[in-house]
Amino acid sequence: MKTFEEIQKIREETRKLLDLRVNTKADTREKHILVCHGTGCTSSKSPKIIENFRRILEEKGITNVRVIQTGCFGLCAKGPIVIIRPEDTFYAHVKPEDCEEIINTHIIEGKKVERLLCKDIDGRVVERLDELNFYKKQKRIALKNCGVIDPENIDEYIAFDGYKALYKVLTEMSREDVIKCVTDSGLRGRGGAGFPTGKKWQFTYIEESEQKYVVCNADEGDPGAFMDRSILEGDPHSIIESMAIAGYTIGANQGYIYVRAEYPIAVHRLRVAIEQAREYGLLGDNIFGIGFKFNLDIRLGAGAFVCGEETALLESIEGKRGQPRLKPPYPAHMGLFGKPTLINNVETYANITRIILNGAEWYASIGTEKSKGTKVFALGGNVNNVGLVEVPMGTTLREIVFDIGGGIPNGRAFKAAQTGGPSGGCIPAENLDTPIDYESLAQIGSMMGSGGLIVMDETKCMVDIARFYLDFTVSESCGKCTPCRIGTKRMLEILTRMCEGNGTLEDIDKLEKLAVNIKKTSVCGLGQTAPNPVLSTLRYFKDEYLEHVKDKKCRAGYCKNLCSIVIDKDKCKGCHLCAKNCPVNAIKGEIKQPHEIDQTKCIKCNTCADKCPFKAIYKATI
Repeated sequence: MKTFEEIQKIREETRKLLDLRVNTKADTREKHILVCHGTGCTSSKSPKIIENFRRILEEKGITNVRVIQTGCFGLCAKGPIVIIRPEDTFYAHVKPEDCEEIINTHIIEGKKVERLLCKDIDGRVVERLDELNFYKKQKRIALKNCGVIDPENIDEYIAFDGYKALYKVLTEMSREDVIKCVTDSGLRGRGGAGFPTGKKWQFTYIEESEQKYVVCNADEGDPGAFMDRSILEGDPHSIIESMAIAGYTIGANQGYIYVRAEYPIAVHRLRVAIEQAREYGLLGDNIFGIGFKFNLDIRLGAGAFVCGEETALLESIEGKRGQPRLKPPYPAHMGLFGKPTLINNVETYANITRIILNGAEWYASIGTEKSKGTKVFALGGNVNNVGLVEVPMGTTLREIVFDIGGGIPNGRAFKAAQTGGPSGGCIPAENLDTPIDYESLAQIGSMMGSGGLIVMDETKCMVDIARFYLDFTVSESCGKCTPCRIGTKRMLEILTRMCEGNGTLEDIDKLEKLAVNIKKTSVCGLGQTAPNPVLSTLRYFKDEYLEHVKDKKCRAGYCKNLCSIVIDKDKCKGCHLCAKNCPVNAIKGEIKQPHEIDQTKCIKCNTCADKCPFKAIYKATI
């Protein structure tokens, strides 16, 4: 166990060594090669890049260069990413075989490897991270340490004010002071509902019980969402410290982090961080030697989307089937094992230490009147800069998609954006200037959700998008209540008929009535929000529904029964590539002569169009 004085000494000594991470003018002979070791870059061989860098440096006897694994830098579209500090050089799409050249050219000769320098969307070569448009409108609070520190090194976390907030709370603030600070900051739950965090802490604090619990919801189940995963992979100690602060505040001595088993890197780093914190006496029976007791354990989820609902999560921790409980009672009154329980998600906790250290007024000065602070989004779909972004509340959708996201690939038009995952709604182009905050999104029929933001271009069929999300919620329904179990299934059947060309005008009315009734009568948030993608697409894209049922037409050419694959004979050169790659032998024609597609055999897989070098094959609506 380490005293505060020992922790402070680690902070001062390590910060001197790490000043070059944040100070591009740092006076140092040492260099740090930062390599993203988040899930995305790991899948593109970043561990091998780290291994190669270290081996080459050792072979060449270079001792003043350190290779550091970090969490996600955010710009996943450019991964694997390598940044060299203090000069802040940004290398993109690095491969393991590039390591030798980077060491020889950049480290030894002092020249930049031009071919690996990152290029912005406009083709401009960017030599430094802060020159990228992707980062210019971002403000990192929850992601502050991601891409900066080694998440498996507690000393590096301590160097950047780690566990300073916990010590401040334990020695300078009463429990009421902490609750007031969190309340005054205006922080709202980042898990989707947006409930005021300070109120939730207050409700749990006032409950009288000999045993209370603190729980972190890291069961991130929305398709395309990876905000919480990236925080856990890049800055796990921030969650541990914030949960300890929450434990002190509400009077709990035990916490649980409920995390998806599908997040192996996050789970590994959490385990490493918890063990390090225990070794330093920052978790356990006598934290900082001043008598405060708080322990933390991990529980793995089995991939059930419904366990993102807080009471279903509690059931799962208790070893039961993950099904939501009827509320009230709420977890603050009767939660885990029947005891008062505080539940927040990863991103919510990630803000706590910064609020404690910088003050409630600082945090409340960011964002809008009713939506304070920043929000992390997993930006994906048809957008150039796929990745993780953190922006002040009130930033418009247009700024996120076009300024930060770099716009739509291949010169296509923006059609819609889905916020909130399966629980959210589709936002059309006419609402691109909508500020991203809780109230504004609700007014246009969407919701913040946990932070998934999927961009769609003109090639997407909105009826099929609604069908896709509903198919997900049907398969993830726990089956406890009839409206969700049966109602969503009936909605899915109607949407499937429409996409197959068998829908009727009456189906549109049935779909809307079912959606409204399911929202009103489902037990938990999954069922109550499941109709949102349908209702929002009916609101903004009803003409596509009418085309599907009246004209038997899919304007996007996405629904297979409502389109055909056609060869433009004027463009076809008879190269035969399409025929060679057709999986069902539906294409016939002589070499150097225009080919034809047998529509009775064609499965509309679009392989032929992808392979055609002359762009002679396209989808046509029937």
